[in-house]
Amino acid sequence: QLQLVESGGGLVQPGGSLRLSCAASGFAHGWTLSYYAIGWYRQAPGKQRESIAYIFGDGKSAYQDPVKGRFAIAGDADSDTVDLFMTNLQPNDTAVYYCNLARLGKDYWGKGTLVTVTS
Repeated sequence: QLQLVESGGGLVQPGGSLRLSCAASGFAHGWTLSYYAIGWYRQAPGKQRESIAYIFGDGKSAYQDPVKGRFAIAGDADSDTVDLFMTNLQPNDTAVYYCNLARLGKDYWGKGTLVTVTS
């Protein structure tokens, strides 16, 4: 079964930067990240889980308005890793961040990594 493990979260001051990583393992039949739609989500306390960044099949990245210009998503099929580069972090970026892989109606999730932005 496909397993996803996020890492890189922590405590950071406003204006700071973090790099989150999602390591994927357990692919069947020699599959890699290239077979899946890829996204990063986050869930703040008391809020719904929301999509923030996505990689389309053609390799184009898309971002939701709150993170545009500050976050960047990158997938590496050679290492089976999905990164989220975050800059100019603000307190309302505080959330548990999850990576997601999806194919043929099936979604795979990690356990998340906590990012706390506070002064």
